[in-house]
Amino acid sequence: MRRFQLTLAMALMAFGACSGAHTGPAMPPVPDSDTRATLAGPLCEAAECQCSDDPAKVGAAPEGFKRFKIELGPTEHELWASVDGNQLYKSVERASACFYLDLEEGDHPISLRAKGEAGFGARLQVSELGGKGPWWYPTFDFECGAPGLCDAQGLRRWKRRLADVDAGKHAPCGSVRVLGVDWQTGRMPDNLHPADFYLKANLKVYKFLPSMEPGSSECTKGSGE
Repeated sequence: MRRFQLTLAMALMAFGACSGAHTGPAMPPVPDSDTRATLAGPLCEAAECQCSDDPAKVGAAPEGFKRFKIELGPTEHELWASVDGNQLYKSVERASACFYLDLEEGDHPISLRAKGEAGFGARLQVSELGGKGPWWYPTFDFECGAPGLCDAQGLRRWKRRLADVDAGKHAPCGSVRVLGVDWQTGRMPDNLHPADFYLKANLKVYKFLPSMEPGSSECTKGSGE
């Protein structure tokens, strides 16, 4: 395993030489295929939530919390996410799975896990609910493949997009910075598509309440106040 730092040509040479064997530190184990989380809002029941883009249907977070939507997919592959130890799971039977969590001010570790025999496609979208709309603020978005399989070129494109983000503020009008983003890829059976993937980061949620509409020109990079 290794962090993706190589160009496509160098990656092919490096992974081709190991013939699918793992290198470097071991991946975290694949979680169980279920959701174990404290979910929030009227769209959630037991371990499942309905997907909705309508903020009015999601409901407001209680005092001292902010409500977030975590969406896995769309993809045909299994995906796992974790936020503050809440395990979120998307099965192969569902193209997408949505979850709503209430988070307090402070640091919240988040991770994404993907694994497939011949590869995987993955997308993780995190959105903050807030503002006068209320509106969704696009806190974080990872995508590789989905549709199709993630490959070295896809990871390189996403790495370039990540480099364009100023100080971890993916949504300049929102109240969250995404810090410490790091990832590992596992073996590449065909020397092109990784079969194993692990991403981790930290959601730093600030106390202030967003007030500007997402995309507003009044929001400067690195600030949403």
